[in-house]
Amino acid sequence: MTDLAGLTTLRVGGPAKKLITATTEAELIDAVRDTDRAGEPLLIIGGGSNLLISDDGFDGTVINIATRGRDADVSSCSGATITLAAGEPWDDFVAEAVAQGWSGLEALSGIPGLVGATPIQNVGAYGAEISQTLASVRTFDRQAAQQQTFAVSDCGFGYRWSRFKAEPDRYVILSVTLQLKLGDLAAPVAYAQLAQTLEVPIGTRVPAEVVRDAVLELRRSKGMVLDEQDHDTWSAGSFFTNPVLSAAASGLLPQAAPRYPQPDGSVKTSAAWLIEQAGFEKGYSGKDHDANGYQAPATLSGKHTLALTNRGGATAADLLRLAREVRAGVQDRFGIELVPEPNLVNCTL
Repeated sequence: MTDLAGLTTLRVGGPAKKLITATTEAELIDAVRDTDRAGEPLLIIGGGSNLLISDDGFDGTVINIATRGRDADVSSCSGATITLAAGEPWDDFVAEAVAQGWSGLEALSGIPGLVGATPIQNVGAYGAEISQTLASVRTFDRQAAQQQTFAVSDCGFGYRWSRFKAEPDRYVILSVTLQLKLGDLAAPVAYAQLAQTLEVPIGTRVPAEVVRDAVLELRRSKGMVLDEQDHDTWSAGSFFTNPVLSAAASGLLPQAAPRYPQPDGSVKTSAAWLIEQAGFEKGYSGKDHDANGYQAPATLSGKHTLALTNRGGATAADLLRLAREVRAGVQDRFGIELVPEPNLVNCTL
């Protein structure tokens, strides 16, 4: 039995019955096929940055994806078409893209995890989403036991959503192909906080390297860039997604609540704002711990209320207890049920 805590950024999680590390695509496919034929439960782990695994662990086979490979086709006419193995570290590639003058990913700098995870929840930050530069996703379809490639239009992308998230036990992502523009300028700045940091109007194009540096600075200020010495980064990033409400429901929020109109008429609001207004401050460790005056093993980040963090020695139960308290507080205050963003393995809220 192998403990899984070391494979996640939250650093919690019990043992796996069996652990396989797949370093090639063939090993990955063979491991998935063999596990499915044996009727064993299967858990795929990449960078482990979006997982909360129970203290009981996983009673089945865990495949740790460690595949590598990058193929670039660069043309002055069509730009850069880049195919990446699922196991490539995401931010390493973003750094390379900026250095090479491949524009479009700079706002997604500093996001932990591997390339293969980015399409699953349509990873996004600072006004950019992976779906904006994605060309196709190649998968192993476990149901059909064969490879299948999806064009971006067939991926069912939405806010933190895709067909791969909708059917989590069906598709194993093998590689991702991106289509990037050539040039030293970033995509137009589309996020107010980033524009403010850069001191430019929204819609301005500035050097991609400048945008990357600004995004990394913003993410570090929120504890969202992994740092072994900083327990604020011992997290799964944002623990709750930003609620998307009907126009009528958004109208019931306090006037000061953030509102971001969506193309379909719905309105997105800020989970962090709701959490703070419900009385949960940065560093909050739970009513019982705060009342007794000692540091809990699991707290809200000291930098960002949307992240739940392991202060060292936390268990999955500690984190779930805190998450339930925060969710209940927001529900009581605003009538909105927050939805967890990480994949909860063998545990529920």
